[in-house]
Amino acid sequence: MNLGCLRTAQFFSGLNMKRSIVALLGFWPVIVLSHQVESFERCLDAAMQQQLGQVIKVELKLEADREVYEFDIRGMDGIDWDLECLKATGEIIEIEKEVDHPNHPLFKANVKVNEREARQIALARFQGEIIEVEYEIEADSRSSYEFDIATEDGVEIKLEVDASTGEIVEVNEELWQIGLE
Repeated sequence: MNLGCLRTAQFFSGLNMKRSIVALLGFWPVIVLSHQVESFERCLDAAMQQQLGQVIKVELKLEADREVYEFDIRGMDGIDWDLECLKATGEIIEIEKEVDHPNHPLFKANVKVNEREARQIALARFQGEIIEVEYEIEADSRSSYEFDIATEDGVEIKLEVDASTGEIVEVNEELWQIGLE
């Protein structure tokens, strides 16, 4: 484990999680202005009101020309959740359940497109290397593959492929990420 991951784990396991996360993100030049910290705190509060647990990862991404924080929260029951919050307003705009593999019964119930096919669809849209895959259950119970792609031009793209239709349902650019994979 590198020092950054160790610091992340120490910060996120502390009792005062909000202050720890803000302090940790203070290392990032992206979050040095007080209004940016306030928007982060507003989103963190909103996410924690929706889903109690431990924040294990935070991302800032551009989604439809809007800055969105994505909080990965491990619930008190051990279930992982992704909560998206509009940076500008503090509004939670999406909640998804994460499962650990594509054979999970909740995920598998809706699958008509396997992971290999979904990867081909994603890489046909953005050439590069898939560096992370998540298996998500959407609010409407649909299953989707979420791929993080390191593109050939140095941008990291997050792309969701509907596991039932093979349709690309979401594309956004990841600006930064901190926490555990």
